[in-house]
Amino acid sequence: MKHSNPAVNTTQASRARLRNRRSIIFVLSMALLTVAGCASLPEHFTRVPSHAMEASADTALARRINPMVAQYPGSSGFLALDEGILAFAARIYLVENAEHSIDVQYYIWHNDLTGNALHASLMQAADRGVRVRILLDDLDTQGKDPLLRTIDSHPNIEVRLYNPFANRETRGLDFIGDTSRVNHRMHNKTLTADNTASIFGGRNIGDEYFDAAEEVGFSDLDALSIGPVVGEISTMFDLYWNSQWVYPLAAFASEQPVTPNDLAELRVQLNASLEQAKASNYGKAIQRLEAEREAPLDQYDFEWGRWVLVYDQPGKVDAKQISRKTHLAPKLLEAMEQAENELLIVSPYFVPGKKFTQRLVDWVDEGVRVRILTNSLAANDVSLVHAGYMRYREDLVAGGVELYEFKSDKSAERREDELTGKWLGSEKASLHGKYFAFDETYVFIGSFNLDGRSASLNTECGVYFESPYYATEIARAFDRKALVKGYRVLLDDSGDMQWLTLDENGREVTVDKEPDTGFWKRFSTGLLSIVVPEGQL
Repeated sequence: MKHSNPAVNTTQASRARLRNRRSIIFVLSMALLTVAGCASLPEHFTRVPSHAMEASADTALARRINPMVAQYPGSSGFLALDEGILAFAARIYLVENAEHSIDVQYYIWHNDLTGNALHASLMQAADRGVRVRILLDDLDTQGKDPLLRTIDSHPNIEVRLYNPFANRETRGLDFIGDTSRVNHRMHNKTLTADNTASIFGGRNIGDEYFDAAEEVGFSDLDALSIGPVVGEISTMFDLYWNSQWVYPLAAFASEQPVTPNDLAELRVQLNASLEQAKASNYGKAIQRLEAEREAPLDQYDFEWGRWVLVYDQPGKVDAKQISRKTHLAPKLLEAMEQAENELLIVSPYFVPGKKFTQRLVDWVDEGVRVRILTNSLAANDVSLVHAGYMRYREDLVAGGVELYEFKSDKSAERREDELTGKWLGSEKASLHGKYFAFDETYVFIGSFNLDGRSASLNTECGVYFESPYYATEIARAFDRKALVKGYRVLLDDSGDMQWLTLDENGREVTVDKEPDTGFWKRFSTGLLSIVVPEGQL
């Protein structure tokens, strides 16, 4: 007969009690998470409709812009903003010269040098009587509610949020209890002043988008637009602003109401940030840029022609399938289908899927030259997206598509800027511009990435317009710089991938591994490519 060991029994009992406690804690935790995750959005609040103000002929902007528009009846004018510093200066210029209204719509807005400077400029515009409407996607507002509430307390400023999180402090709980809804985001990016001039394109608000960051900067593209297209952009903004998926920030209760003193303190802080920005090397570079042109808009050559503004409906959140009535993607495909000779695509996040990959190869078979530029693994700030893209490289290259990947090293570009005396910016780069051109005639600039997320989950916008000059310049610049700023992806005689580029001396160099990456980066991304769900990219 075996005798029990009291010490062993005690230990087993302790372990059993510990397991029971852990089970109870786990069940309670999941219950709390479920309850918290099911927190509902506000229901009892007033969403006051508002609309874009009529464009007046008696404003500083109109007096400069209207004579140009009058020369091209029925056309709109477009000015590409390919330099980050120019793109930021253009935004500040519009805000500082606005007299009646400013409407801004963005996905990301950082509280850094450029972000705070733009906040300060908007506050100053509101102080002089300009109505300011700020529409933000709610994904990036984590921890920014106090700042945004204070800005919103200004009598001439209103802040609204697209598809907001019910849990303001613990956003992750919404992903647990309301995943399908909060997985849809607003990726649109526009800034419109006096319903007279508008900037649209790929840039969010933050130092890395305007080449003001020291470490990594995004290579991006916006366009400044004037003429009838501006009214259409304002109509799109109103559609979002007044939609059921957009909530006033004031609809969310706060334990600490904003006081007039809070607004006064913020005004002082923002003005100090603006002065600090002006005193920085970046600010001085902008001042030199402005000094070169007494009337900035008058000194630039706009491209004039026909256009089509395309955008997703704000109700894309509830859409069950991709439709031309609600989605931008089918309209872009229709535009691409018009290509007869060449199609050039730039997309930082590029996950074409099987059908579009085959269509790209079919275009090549039909005699269309297809060139694509996307991020290399080293330059891509989202490795998960690169994992999805990797699946299609071999088929694209084997099918005759000219595929290039953007370098993360900006040394060649910085050397060029040093010679011209331009602002040098960051040392590292990541591609962020989203545009395409075809047949040296038409151009699209917008926020749309050629991936599943832009196609079915995020809302996007952009303008497809007629510009032989820009279409031709984009094609020529691509041929001239593609092997300097990027790698061409090729297949060797064995069918293995190679990356071809030019070194500092202009000599061709070929590597057989993902350039500028270590083993673990390549291994982990390759592993992800096996399992990553494309629809979420």
